[in-house]
Amino acid sequence: MPKNARVTLCCGPYESSGVVEHRTFRLQGLQAALTARGHQCVLEETRERNKVELVVNGEVVFNCDVKQLEFGGDGKLDPVCREAVAAVEEAH
Repeated sequence: MPKNARVTLCCGPYESSGVVEHRTFRLQGLQAALTARGHQCVLEETRERNKVELVVNGEVVFNCDVKQLEFGGDGKLDPVCREAVAAVEEAH
């Protein structure tokens, strides 16, 4: 995958403190990791609860449960973020 790919982060709502809604706190590290590698991130809300999907060129290249991502941070120490960035960079 060339640098500066456009990556769509599709994220559904999840429960925190008894309230289910869309939040981006757990996506911050993933966004930071992708941006640091030169990719452009676009957030898109979905209805699928607890789901995160990374879409490149119309193809889902990575998905996980949003609660697997670490809260906040830069994504450097989060193994799920590293796996997601690798999946984006191996996409065609």
